[in-house]
Amino acid sequence: MAAPPPRHRGSIDDIGVYDDAKTYYTAEERHSLNRAGARTRTYSQNSLLKQMERMGLKEPYRRGSHDESTMPARRFLIQVEPTLQSLQSQEDTDGNMQITIEDNGPKVLSLRTAASNGHNRFDIRGTYMLSNLLQELSLAKEYGRKQIILDEARLNENPVNRLSRMIRDHFWEGLTRRIDASSIEIAARDPKDWTDDPRPRIYIPRGAPEQYEYYQKVAQERPELRLDVQLLPEKITPEKVRDMNDKPGLLAVDMDEEVDPKTGERVLRGRPFVVPGGRFNELYGWDSYMESLGLLVNDKVHLAKSMVLNFCFCIKHYGKILNATRSYYLSRSQPPFLTDMALRVYDKIKHEPGAMDFLRTAILAAIKEYHSVWMAEPRLDPVTGLSRYRPEGLGVPPETEAGHFVHILEPYVEKHKMTFDEFVKAYNHGDIKEPELDEYFMHDRAVRESGHDTTYRFEGVCANLATIDLNSLLFKYETDIARTIRNVFNDKLVVPAEYCVGGMQPGQIETSALWDRRSKRRKLAIDKYLWNEKEGMYFDYDTAKRQQCTYESCTTFWALWAGVSSPKQAAAMVTKALPKFEAFGGLLSGTEESRGEVGLERPNRQWDYPYGWAPQQMLAWTGLYRYSFTEEAERLAYKWLFMITKAFVDFNGVVVEKYDVTRPVDPHRVDAEYGNQGLDFRGVAKEGFGWVNASYIYGLQIVNAHMRRALGTLTPYDTFIKAVEENRNKALAELV
Repeated sequence: MAAPPPRHRGSIDDIGVYDDAKTYYTAEERHSLNRAGARTRTYSQNSLLKQMERMGLKEPYRRGSHDESTMPARRFLIQVEPTLQSLQSQEDTDGNMQITIEDNGPKVLSLRTAASNGHNRFDIRGTYMLSNLLQELSLAKEYGRKQIILDEARLNENPVNRLSRMIRDHFWEGLTRRIDASSIEIAARDPKDWTDDPRPRIYIPRGAPEQYEYYQKVAQERPELRLDVQLLPEKITPEKVRDMNDKPGLLAVDMDEEVDPKTGERVLRGRPFVVPGGRFNELYGWDSYMESLGLLVNDKVHLAKSMVLNFCFCIKHYGKILNATRSYYLSRSQPPFLTDMALRVYDKIKHEPGAMDFLRTAILAAIKEYHSVWMAEPRLDPVTGLSRYRPEGLGVPPETEAGHFVHILEPYVEKHKMTFDEFVKAYNHGDIKEPELDEYFMHDRAVRESGHDTTYRFEGVCANLATIDLNSLLFKYETDIARTIRNVFNDKLVVPAEYCVGGMQPGQIETSALWDRRSKRRKLAIDKYLWNEKEGMYFDYDTAKRQQCTYESCTTFWALWAGVSSPKQAAAMVTKALPKFEAFGGLLSGTEESRGEVGLERPNRQWDYPYGWAPQQMLAWTGLYRYSFTEEAERLAYKWLFMITKAFVDFNGVVVEKYDVTRPVDPHRVDAEYGNQGLDFRGVAKEGFGWVNASYIYGLQIVNAHMRRALGTLTPYDTFIKAVEENRNKALAELV
């Protein structure tokens, strides 16, 4: 992990210039005038200085002037509210509480220096420093400060250091949730609740009676919440999930027993987890894995570990890692990453007590999920032996925004001469049979389970596809489980009753050999059905049409991440496939040719060209590294990090869910369904977006030190690599 920036020479009493906002703005001594102190300063005339040095004279004390640029650490004496108002009125010309390159103010503001007790002024110039000033003043105001002494170093901070620090000290905290009495009022209230009486509601699985008792007590003690505590049915079927749509609710996740420091009583407390974006309060599937990659680099191991335990709870009680922990997602999973996530956490905690039990629980949960979800009907294709995203479910997915399916359903509404609501109710309950609609919604649910909602790659076909992404992940499950049983559990893993599925017997022993065979079988099937030698990449396979698809998706690189490719296949992908996906800001989700023409009748889909997503970047970097394509991994990481850093600098610290990797100037502007998450902040961004935060922290581990320095100066990749090559050629010429 990169070391934090050094503390400024001008800091006193070990007060860190780059402390988190809470520490920085709540320390009284930091903002008192005596902290600024009287300063000596150098004359600007160098020749006079040198003469004085030669004569052995000391530089005389004098008051600071407007030009204090040579002081070791400049600070400003700022009245928060008036400065905030003048900054906004002068520089935020479009009135959105952000200062960006699109604002057309003078881009200069004069601040009073603390060293002169406010007598002298110094100009703050440029979008980046002014937007950082807006952010710092917004934070100071939040912490109730009327006056601050602000270090200039917080305004002109290296942007790579600043964004890394914001993620580590602010964004993760802003995205952390726990479900218990402290949060249930907000968390159990669903912003998507479509019923006539929206109220906080939580569903508790039968196997967690202590949680049922806990939430019943909360509901009794705080009747004003109107908290509805429901027990889940013993067996969860598509019919039960459909019927619960009249009462949508949050699903319970794991809780830990702690001792209340005030009363000494043992109390239940929710295990924390990190959500994708600020508006969410439920635990998400593959977002959590991606976030964990950044959390582990930032030494927030407890959060990554806690999310693994929450997933184990979900598998134990709900049968799968869910798309998210809301009642209407009970039939739907998401791309499976549990083994890799658990092993990365274990690697950090293996010397701690209980580490082995933690890993055993996670591997047993993964085995259960593997058999009951991915290697069972309807997701397993028995002919190829490959798996598909194919969740169960009945009727219209209720969680989509109103009007999402109107264009699909209207012809049927007219056909049956009903109102829209009457038709939806009759269709959902099977009173009306429409096989074409069943097919449509089966594929729609599959797209949502894939995590890639939405893309023309999957439209009208997803549930039939054995995808390269899912089968790479399952190959990784098989190899991870085999290796862990062999190396950690001495080639014997006993399966207790609660993790048995299908024909498994309580107490049966799992060995690595069986899992080795499974991975070998899957690799053979992947090579047979998904690999395309001519194109040098993997494609999805349509299990209904029994043919390979032609959509070029950058999930082909997931095979490198999982280790399913041979060295020859990996080399072919780098030579033939990589150039198709590489763009200004990193990897495209798919190629423009595969997406096809877009327009009013055929709009952009967010998982298609020209958009790039953090998971695709991180898995590709890791996969390329795995096969020793270090240069390619570094180049792709640099491009992605540069794009994020440039938008962060030019657009008031913005960090969003996805980027248009073909747009050098404003890649955070996305013209696709759902828009972009992370744009609508005022003053200062508090959360960024989960997996993009992680990709930034993780990507900085991929690039080398020289690249990190170049990113800090916002050097585009082409300029950087040209300079590197010139230096290399110069060095070679000197050797001759």
